[in-house]
Amino acid sequence: MAEDNRAGRALKGNGVEICERFPLACVNLRGAPSDSRFVRAVTSVTDVAPPTQPCSSVAGLFVAILWLGPDEWLVISETQRGDEIAARLRQALRGIHSAVNEVGDGRVVCALSGVAVRSVLAKGCPIDFHPRVFPTGQCVRTLLAKASVLIHARAADRFEVHVARSFADYAWAWFENATAEYR
Repeated sequence: MAEDNRAGRALKGNGVEICERFPLACVNLRGAPSDSRFVRAVTSVTDVAPPTQPCSSVAGLFVAILWLGPDEWLVISETQRGDEIAARLRQALRGIHSAVNEVGDGRVVCALSGVAVRSVLAKGCPIDFHPRVFPTGQCVRTLLAKASVLIHARAADRFEVHVARSFADYAWAWFENATAEYR
């Protein structure tokens, strides 16, 4: 439910802040980016076309779309409900080879910000988080401390880490440990 914009747990320190964000609408979208009907239908609902550049994202007025694979994206919104986005996408994509599934309830999103955020993420992840390598808008599915996550660079010093709800406590405990030197 996007209308409830409360936050969960929070960690604050010198150089890094982390908080659980919920609810955040998350809709998994599958389709053929080479099919112009698919692209037009998605754009008619989201106001942005799904990105085709690997590990990239695009942001519109109400949603962001993150590239997950050659035919897979995650549509996220802070202002709209996931079930409503999914319903509108299903309607627009009727008769077009595609799949739409609301997945927001199955994940927790942790917002990380501050000058030390890239250093904290680098402690548990094999990705190079240098701004030239991982700029704003980039996203990647990877492992963070052995947990499968999706990491999205929202700004130079602001990231979102999507983790399966079943691994949320584990990820939070890891964040507490990884940020200890900054508190």
